[in-house]
Amino acid sequence: MGNCVSFQLSVDGQMLNTISTFLCGEGYIRNLNKNLESLQKEMEDLRASKVVVQNKVMREEETRHQQRREDVQVWLDRVSSIDIECKDVLSISPVELQKLCLCGFCSKSVCSSYKYGKRVFLLLEDVKNLRSEGKFDEVAQPPPRSEVEERPTQPTVGQEEMLEKAWNRLMEDGVGIMGLHGMGGVGKTTLFKKIHNKFTEIAGTFDVVIWIVVSQGAKISKLQEDIADKLHLCSDEWKNKNESDKAADIHRVLKGKRYVLMLDDIWEKVDLQALGVPFPTRENKCKVVFTTRSKEVCGRMGDHEPMEIKCLKPGEAWELFKNKLGDYTLRGDPRIVELAEKIAEECRGLPLALSIIGETMASQTMVQEWEYALHVLTTSAAEFDDMENKILPILKYSYDSLVDENIKSCFLYCALFPEDYEINKEKLIDYWICEGFIGDYHGIKITRNKGYTMLGTLIRANLLTEVGTRFVGMHDVVREMALWIASDFGKQKENFVVRAGVGLREVPEVKDWGAVKRMSLMKNDIKEIPFRSKCSELTTLFLQRNIHLKNLSGEFIQSMEKLVVLDLSGNGNIIKLPEQISKLASLQYLDLSLTSIEQLPVCLQELKKLNHLDLTNTWELCSVSGISKLLNLRVLKLRGSKVHGDVSLVKELQLLEHSSHVVEIYTDIKCRESETDSSHLSNPKIPCFTNISELIISNCHSIKDLTWLLFAPNLAYLAISYSRGVEEIINKEKATDLTGITITPFLKLERLELFILPKLESIYWSSLPFPVLNGIAIRDCPKLRKLPLNATSAPRLERFKIITDPEDPEHGNDIEWEDEDTKNRFLPSIRRPPKV
Repeated sequence: MGNCVSFQLSVDGQMLNTISTFLCGEGYIRNLNKNLESLQKEMEDLRASKVVVQNKVMREEETRHQQRREDVQVWLDRVSSIDIECKDVLSISPVELQKLCLCGFCSKSVCSSYKYGKRVFLLLEDVKNLRSEGKFDEVAQPPPRSEVEERPTQPTVGQEEMLEKAWNRLMEDGVGIMGLHGMGGVGKTTLFKKIHNKFTEIAGTFDVVIWIVVSQGAKISKLQEDIADKLHLCSDEWKNKNESDKAADIHRVLKGKRYVLMLDDIWEKVDLQALGVPFPTRENKCKVVFTTRSKEVCGRMGDHEPMEIKCLKPGEAWELFKNKLGDYTLRGDPRIVELAEKIAEECRGLPLALSIIGETMASQTMVQEWEYALHVLTTSAAEFDDMENKILPILKYSYDSLVDENIKSCFLYCALFPEDYEINKEKLIDYWICEGFIGDYHGIKITRNKGYTMLGTLIRANLLTEVGTRFVGMHDVVREMALWIASDFGKQKENFVVRAGVGLREVPEVKDWGAVKRMSLMKNDIKEIPFRSKCSELTTLFLQRNIHLKNLSGEFIQSMEKLVVLDLSGNGNIIKLPEQISKLASLQYLDLSLTSIEQLPVCLQELKKLNHLDLTNTWELCSVSGISKLLNLRVLKLRGSKVHGDVSLVKELQLLEHSSHVVEIYTDIKCRESETDSSHLSNPKIPCFTNISELIISNCHSIKDLTWLLFAPNLAYLAISYSRGVEEIINKEKATDLTGITITPFLKLERLELFILPKLESIYWSSLPFPVLNGIAIRDCPKLRKLPLNATSAPRLERFKIITDPEDPEHGNDIEWEDEDTKNRFLPSIRRPPKV
């Protein structure tokens, strides 16, 4: 029996020992309730500490562009992790507390409660430790110096000033987006690389500098991958995301960084939001800088004052060319230096052409080679070695970017003019209208405005350059590119036969006249145009400014059945036109200005499609009899001719108006005094000239008034100058005699100019309404004291101006007003130029 008792006591002792450990030990069970309450409180405090640290980190990152410290990020991650664990532990606490018994000193499931209590205890210790570790003096630090890998560039000439200008502007606080634009081959990318490399000099100022070559047709996804690669985001998993998610990732990374995004060679607006790139602002001090061939793209991107990269100056161009040639080539025959200078001039400062042609000629050491090279460049540059392979295709990208085929045709048309020629904008647009490039005709003003819009597209694409306000020009190398394209890339060289301004004395030899579509022989010394062959496909013929040209072969003219544009202007020896001109059934544009033509041939009446007839400064032409037969004539220019505004002219204009759509007549009206009575206008069909919109009257000394303007109700612009006999614009008695009714003139007048009219006393005998008038300019009209205005004459004064002589009481030129209300209304609109 003793052995049995001993055994029982042993077992009880072991259990008691285990129980004692559970109950005493660290008090995991005994203190469970207390530890749970402490854990919950300590965790709440830790969460609050985490929020404080996070706010401090965000403040440092966003306002000071600091980078969070590594130990801070580790601590934040540990807090997030332990927070999850605490929530898990606390979620099962009610179940665990129900297991306790004996006033919490024991458990119905001792082992389970012991493990849970120990977990709570240890978790509590960790939370306390994390709280104590979360007292950071500094949560962020300056980012590491950004590593900008220098991009290789070749030595260049003449970009130092442009580089300094571009860099200084880019570094301005208010500049977030900056564009550099210029024609192809002008050196934009080279300059761009230099700008990129300057960031190595200020390493640490920006967190990241991203360079991307965009090029034509680049997709958003491709650009995103290029950016992500720089930001170390571009894993296989990332590439499989959609564009929206990629944008979100890029935005998340770049939002906390001061970045520079460099986009080389963009052809259209790049959507920064679609990429995920935060918009650069003065606050975040980020930068987006790009190069493009289009000034319009700069505006769409947000830079409305972009920097244009221009061709090199002559001295700089020569330095670049010499660098490409090398000293060895130039040390030979001294004649090579002279020829090299001329070849460099042919490149017109375009770095691409200077570099490639210079490299091509670097191995040429014989004078004859240089002479031949100069000959090719000045006659048919596309045939020069490497021109067709390395220069013209690069420039052609700008042409390809023109989405409208008509605009492309407008561009190619400009190649018909000589090198370095200043092309008159309005005349160029008139050509385009008649060639059909501008589309349907909706009135001369709207159609011309559309033409100017198309011209602006070419200017903004850096394919044309503005020369002042009235002219445009074309870079010689761009012109060669246009001729190359027009000749089907050199395969059909007789499509465009252009020998303009090259000193020709006779018509050039052409293998196949039947293939010629456009020909320009302007600005030469050709004396006659003989019949060579039938030009059945010719649509454009420029013969202007051949000052010795006398004879046009009738057979030659007759063969051009598809001719649309014929320009014979500036040929002072042309006295008459051949009768065969009547065969030009397709002719729409005929320019005879500055010729000695004495009369219009009767056969001209057969040109039923003629749209535009320019007879400006035809000083021997006295009559335009028969023009009423030109059923499609829209523009007639007579200024500087001897055509008088007599009965015959008025009748022709009346007939022309009744049978066609004349919209614009430019003329010096030279009515003889004996013809200013009303007999030739008795019982007129009113209005007579409904579509005359502009009228210029100059040097007409015999006329006293222009009462006939009553019959031009749509007149928008009227300029009268240097006419010493004009006493009034509308005469009251004549107006009554002519119409028998009251006609209110000038209801559509927008601009009135009256210059050097010493006898002018009156515009109209009473005040008139001017619904759309925006300006009156008066100079040297000493007897004109009163304007036909009252307080209600002009409803819109926002942009209304009255420009008068400088105040000079000696000549009594102060304006007299209808009444005080009129004076108060219009006096603020007066602008007097300063006295000289």
